[in-house]
Amino acid sequence: MSAAHTSTGRAPGSIGHVVVIGGGISGLAAAHRLLEGGARVTVLEASGRLGGKLRAGSIAGVPVDLGAESMLARRPEAVQLARDVGIGDRLQPPRALGATLWTRDALRPMPKGHVMGVPGDLALLAASGVISPEGMKRIAEDETLARTEAGEDVAVGAYVAARLGREVVDRLVEPLLGGVYAGDAYRISMRAAVPQLFEAARAERSLVEGVRALQARAAATAPPDGPVFMGIDGGIGTLPGAVADAVRAAGGEILLHSAVHELRSRGAQGWRIGVGGRSIEADAVVVTAPAGEAARILRHDCPAAATDLDTVAYASMALVTMAFRRSDTGRVPGGSGFLVPPVDGRRIKASTFAGQKWGWIGDADPDLFVLRTSVGRYGDDADLKRDDAELVDLSLADLGEAVGLAARPVASTVTRWEDGLPQYTVGHLDRVARIRAALAQLPGALRVCGAVYDGVGIPACVGSARRAADEILGTLTPGAAGGEREWTA
Repeated sequence: MSAAHTSTGRAPGSIGHVVVIGGGISGLAAAHRLLEGGARVTVLEASGRLGGKLRAGSIAGVPVDLGAESMLARRPEAVQLARDVGIGDRLQPPRALGATLWTRDALRPMPKGHVMGVPGDLALLAASGVISPEGMKRIAEDETLARTEAGEDVAVGAYVAARLGREVVDRLVEPLLGGVYAGDAYRISMRAAVPQLFEAARAERSLVEGVRALQARAAATAPPDGPVFMGIDGGIGTLPGAVADAVRAAGGEILLHSAVHELRSRGAQGWRIGVGGRSIEADAVVVTAPAGEAARILRHDCPAAATDLDTVAYASMALVTMAFRRSDTGRVPGGSGFLVPPVDGRRIKASTFAGQKWGWIGDADPDLFVLRTSVGRYGDDADLKRDDAELVDLSLADLGEAVGLAARPVASTVTRWEDGLPQYTVGHLDRVARIRAALAQLPGALRVCGAVYDGVGIPACVGSARRAADEILGTLTPGAAGGEREWTA
């Protein structure tokens, strides 16, 4: 490419040029939707890899996920995206279900009849042995306690502890919420993270009765067909590549190693994006970067949004994936794995028996048993300073106590996700509303989407991306200015 190059850049029929900043699943989903709507799209990814927190890999020759490994199927956006990009035939539900809790020195069944750990059926909870007799007596006080006000928002842990006691939070709510956010239940917003529980808390004096009312309404509605969760043959981490292929096939441009160092408004003419030694002009922009990076990019033209983005905390964690010879593993329990309440003082926070949970892993080499553990959460990341070998050893020590696993793995890999999950602290939805309101005042079309804003799950990220793309498409008109793109060395 010459030192200075200009291209006219709008494809025939294009309604304008949109730059998407970030090549994770949110950015790729936004690009896919924008192309469907007739825009010309450029995706800028700072790293050399697409997919963000979705990452496919292998261990001992077997395909595995090294990031997120399943998606909620009863929220349709991610499953539909997989179908739209031609991999619907690879969608597979888990082969093994039935997670347990490793707590009070035993693997105990996850009690049914709860909403994010808050019980509706106290008999099932008592039978599980997860809560002590004293803890069960404390839960019973919920029937007679005066109303606990939730206000405009409240921490999940604080509210549930006030109604049912800390034991329910520490042994049920914490591990379940931790599996989603790697966070601290006493800091996480109930309104943002568990909105149905927040509404139940506001509607009923008794929290247990509120959960029962939720369950009754759900039972009165015919349950949707199909599994609750879904995976993809070869791993969820293959979804970004499939979406990227579809984006390129539709004429979209994806640029790796393209960190944005500057974003400047051109008023009604759109935006100028500085990338390395060049600039790109666009009619509209979608920012899908993590909060800190989004704050840096937006600070010049929207300092109010940047200030709020700077307040978003993140949790770091590591995934330890190990493969064993099945003949060496002894009698590992069935099911998909177990969660570990932090109150029990263990080093691992969860373990997934991936070879039992996903058919494509178990079938790839029947002689291998693949599992993974997670280490670290918000406010509890000291172990992440250890080297990979130490993380493997501390995982094996806990697995030995939990399930009697005494073998050494034939292969292991550690994947570290520094600042991997945004924390939805109390007031998060108000913060998101302020960010979007500030951006709405800008003269040029710009939207944000991704895990920071509308949910950390894959379907939530895809849904957030589709919303942002649809809003951008609504601002563009055929023949709009800004289709020219300029590079300068």
